[in-house]
Amino acid sequence: MATFSLLPGSVALITLTNPPVNALSAAVRAGIVQAVQRSVEDPKVKSVVICGQNGRFCGGADIREFAGPMSGPPLVPLIHAIEALDKPVVAAIEGLALGGGLELALGCHYRIAHTTALLGLPEVTLGLLPAAGGTQRLPRLAGLPAALDLITTGRHISGTEALELGIVDQVTDGSALDIALEFAKSIVGRPLNTRRLSTLPCRCPTDIDNLLDRFMVQVRQRARGALAPVACVGALRAAATLPYAQGLRKERELMDTLFNSGQARALQYAFFSQRVVGKWTLPSGARWDNTTSRTISTAAVIGLGTMGRGIAVALALAGMSVVAVETQEKQLSEARQMVPAMLQREAGRRGLDTAPGVISFCSSLQDVSEVELVIEAVFEDMALKLQLFRQLSAVCKPDTLLCSNTSGLDIDQLAAATQRPGLVVGMHFFAPAHIMKLLEVVCGTRSSPETVATVMQLGKRMGKVSVAVGNCPGFVGNRMLKPYTEQANFLLEEGAMPEQVDKVLEEFGFPMGVFRMSDLSGLDVGWRIRKAAGLTGPGVEPTRTRQGRRYSPLPDQMCEAGRLGQKTGRGWYQYDGPGGRVARSDPWVQTFLDAYRARHNLAARVIAAEEILERCLYSLINEGFKILQDGMAAGPEDIDAIYVFGYGWPRHRGGPMFHAGQVGLARVLEKLEHYQQLHPDVAPMKPSMLLRRLVAAGSPPIQKWRELIHRERVHSQL
Repeated sequence: MATFSLLPGSVALITLTNPPVNALSAAVRAGIVQAVQRSVEDPKVKSVVICGQNGRFCGGADIREFAGPMSGPPLVPLIHAIEALDKPVVAAIEGLALGGGLELALGCHYRIAHTTALLGLPEVTLGLLPAAGGTQRLPRLAGLPAALDLITTGRHISGTEALELGIVDQVTDGSALDIALEFAKSIVGRPLNTRRLSTLPCRCPTDIDNLLDRFMVQVRQRARGALAPVACVGALRAAATLPYAQGLRKERELMDTLFNSGQARALQYAFFSQRVVGKWTLPSGARWDNTTSRTISTAAVIGLGTMGRGIAVALALAGMSVVAVETQEKQLSEARQMVPAMLQREAGRRGLDTAPGVISFCSSLQDVSEVELVIEAVFEDMALKLQLFRQLSAVCKPDTLLCSNTSGLDIDQLAAATQRPGLVVGMHFFAPAHIMKLLEVVCGTRSSPETVATVMQLGKRMGKVSVAVGNCPGFVGNRMLKPYTEQANFLLEEGAMPEQVDKVLEEFGFPMGVFRMSDLSGLDVGWRIRKAAGLTGPGVEPTRTRQGRRYSPLPDQMCEAGRLGQKTGRGWYQYDGPGGRVARSDPWVQTFLDAYRARHNLAARVIAAEEILERCLYSLINEGFKILQDGMAAGPEDIDAIYVFGYGWPRHRGGPMFHAGQVGLARVLEKLEHYQQLHPDVAPMKPSMLLRRLVAAGSPPIQKWRELIHRERVHSQL
């Protein structure tokens, strides 16, 4: 709702009330219409101030209304009515003014904001564009270049930056509402013609077409197939080249195209998925999310390689006191220099209001004896980690939580090495750990609900999307990644080239194809894991079937040739020396693959882009269904969040499980069966039983999968 009150000084105060962010629901819009009408009709009203309840101006549209037919007064005429008032209207912006909230403020004649308020038009992140005049008013106020930046990225800016861009008229460190009320009294009687943004020309540079053309090229490259950023440029072009009314019509036309698109549905699904992930029943049958968590103020990180340094910074940024331990003198010396600089740089980038926690450095495990939580980030070797967990169990307080930053090792085995298995969980960070959003929280069979709840809450404090997952090889993300990379290797055996496979995957929307990513990570990372699993084995020429499934030794042979990726300047691609970043095709790889195929009597064939995409993606998706079937993730949203935030799955495609639903489960099943018949030795292409049951059940929408998954699990336990 929106309330009207007449204050001393003949100021009408319109207060938006819809906790927690005063979203513009149908009831709020109706309340604004009534309050504006009262302001027009009441002769006592000389000026108007619009604010939000509880220090938050307005978070924009109520996204839940997108699922059905819109009701209540439309926003565009409402904003026009505010702009047309003959009495000055001031927006008092505190907390946030996002999306429709900022568009509402742009319809006001003046805007006063708190310095720390967040302003922005983030519709593009939901597959949409600002459709209440935002693409038309903002460039008239802040200029076309600033509008292009803000609207196509959806980024938030502070009140201070908004003042620099001319979006607000004044900022304050005090009460924006108090300042706005006094300001509203002082401007009574002033002419308002120059304050109505829709009547002003767009603020554009002289070379409009050149600017828009160059920006469109940049946006298309950055969007990687996403429609909304491109549509935003189209709407801003209309603002720059057409009268306001025609530009507004173009904005509406583009919005209508986006609103019902699959991409908008995918992005809105991804938005809501973040809010439901993690509601996972532990192997004990308990629910962690119904348990009170402990508040952690002191933590330790063991191992200060790339990952450990990032974890230490992430903890400090969350305000914790951190003990950073490294037994190797050279590594410790490097960390002492690098970590403070990383912390200062990231704190500055985030604009933190409070100072981050303190990081102290040491070389002895004895120095972690008093902390409340330990995260080990040592080399991914089970024997080494077991030894460390035994030591920590002896050194730390009995109630200290022991966490492993492992990408796939058995958490139960690590827990068994301690005297406190209930206090052991996995915390699988993604590099760089202080920047990447995903945290897989791996629950062992004996992890207590309080331990899981505490670590999930800690992840939230660090700004992570924390997802609780089960304890199985590779957990969720890396378990699904394995068949994806296997298929890519098999495609090379059959005739494809690395750049061909990568091109198809990047055109789908991944920031990097599988082989470019492998070069970036280092081919030796997977090589060590395969060695530990006994897959590589002795002998000059590895066999092509290992542990009952097809196995490609191509990555192993690349490592044996010293081609470890960017770190050596040669991998699946060639680079300008060790550490180079620009990938170029390498004739050596073509010769290597030709020789390999000849040695194994494999005839190279032409492989279509469609087959590359289907085999890579559907094998990954199929493993996702197996994970759900095995109870290693709570639901499809959890898997999708993991892949969007940790593995570069294009956000505008929702996630692998959502994508399967968009493609059609029956089609995914059909294609898996097709490739399974062609390659019967490829286990990941054998369709999961859960996928078959979902298709048999009529391929219900993804929101209904949890019900069937729950029934399947109950049935399997009977």
